[in-house]
Amino acid sequence: MFCYQCEQTAKGSGCTRIGVCGKQPDVAALQDLLVYALQGFSQVAVEARKNHVASGGEGAFTCRALFSTLTNVNFDAARFVPMLNEVVERRESLKAALAAKGVSPAWHEAARLVPAADMAALVPQGEAVGIENDPETDADIKSLKQTVIYGLKGVAAYADHAEILGQENPALYEAVEGLLADTLRTDMDLGAWVQRALDCGNANIMAMELLDAANTGTYGHPVPTEVPLGATQGKAILVSGHDLKDLDMLLQQTEGTGINIYTHGEMLPCHGYPELKKHEHFHGHYGTAWQNQLKEFAAFPGAILMTTNCIQKPAESYLGNIFTTGLVGWPGAAHITENGSGKDFSAVIEKALAMPGFAQDEDKGSVMVGFGHNAVLGVADTVIDAVKAGDIRHFFLVAGCDGARPGRNYYTEFVEKVPEDCMVLTLACGKFRFFDKKLGDIGGIPRLLDVGQCNDAYSAVKIATALAEAFDCGINDLPLSLVLSWYEQKAVAILLSLLALGVKDIRLGPSLPAFITPNVLNFLVEKYDLKPISTPDEDLKAILG
Repeated sequence: MFCYQCEQTAKGSGCTRIGVCGKQPDVAALQDLLVYALQGFSQVAVEARKNHVASGGEGAFTCRALFSTLTNVNFDAARFVPMLNEVVERRESLKAALAAKGVSPAWHEAARLVPAADMAALVPQGEAVGIENDPETDADIKSLKQTVIYGLKGVAAYADHAEILGQENPALYEAVEGLLADTLRTDMDLGAWVQRALDCGNANIMAMELLDAANTGTYGHPVPTEVPLGATQGKAILVSGHDLKDLDMLLQQTEGTGINIYTHGEMLPCHGYPELKKHEHFHGHYGTAWQNQLKEFAAFPGAILMTTNCIQKPAESYLGNIFTTGLVGWPGAAHITENGSGKDFSAVIEKALAMPGFAQDEDKGSVMVGFGHNAVLGVADTVIDAVKAGDIRHFFLVAGCDGARPGRNYYTEFVEKVPEDCMVLTLACGKFRFFDKKLGDIGGIPRLLDVGQCNDAYSAVKIATALAEAFDCGINDLPLSLVLSWYEQKAVAILLSLLALGVKDIRLGPSLPAFITPNVLNFLVEKYDLKPISTPDEDLKAILG
């Protein structure tokens, strides 16, 4: 195997024996094969769109399948097989419809792929189309192609979240399919691939905007909310991942059961949504970020539900207590599937009722969430006045993924050292390095504002855009600095979105992507002033003077 799509890749260059994330070589091969099949399917889908041929649902399916290959989503090899077969079935259906119109182009071999009949043959088939066997010989073009593919995995994740809540955009699907099909081409120069990377960023802006509309349209705009970090006595279920609809269904199905629902990881911002927080048994937040789940899940005295991504190999001590749903999979973990009217979480509920739950109430303090764009822009006049009066000197967006690699304490120290006349906005699971810090307020506005999940980078963009309009300047002229951390491909998509918006002077860490070549990095440094983090003191001095 060879995989270097996440920040924690082995030796900073690539996992070759087993993934640092726990991904086995057979899963890596099947994921590579699925991506290859989707590249070919996209070529056919692009041609079908040109000729007004569609069998329905191609875009949503492409995003769902591509999302399943993102880091820490599905580790169950068997579940990739039916998805591969569906790619071929859908592809051949489109080909037949095109042929009926007299359209029969010369398809790339990826669009002619026939998956092997069994797992033993599928794995070498996947290995043959892996990154190391990419026919592209130009290292910089190969780097940008992989950047686009990884960015598209992030786009696909957000598009899938939105589709689950009934929000779709044909233009988004067209962009995803077009870019994925382009990754098969060998006739484009480096400049064209730079543009494709920016196009991927623009597609992600569409996806985040769509998801924001889906979340807020279904559950209301988040409002500032205090969330307990301690437990309350009684039975318990812990929900991790990102999916609001799964949480909503679980809250409805546990009404009156005596079970309290807790969030973990990126589900923390869910407490700010009016239609979710109205449930009295939606108690609080337990634990921190995804990489700490082995310790935190083992200590949780109830059932655990994993939605979307972020699962790690479950310890034997709690494998029987953890349930996956949606695209998430781990061999041996019970999986909750869709039925005709939604999902039946009775197995999760029965497990929670059979477990001891929390023996007593715990007071571990609280944190504030709910500072999405609607809430922040509601006090924009106060913020603008504070900036003009000199009460607020600078804004820092300290955001992104958390992870286990050493060096991430930088973000904790950075936030602790931000001067008292500056504000910190944060989003995604990187916040767990400092989310419980008491930074006080400026004129009644908390200095630490939790904007939401990783996809709520759209909220941060809206806030920055509104401030730029208020001060009659560009985003790069605002007293705003971005200090980002990355781990997986959604962070790649967000970075490409920021670059597509022309945002400059971004600090990125704790390490730079292994798939970025020196030449591509130099281009990003020269054009966008992208730079690696150094030390909190040095970076604060450089930013504030």
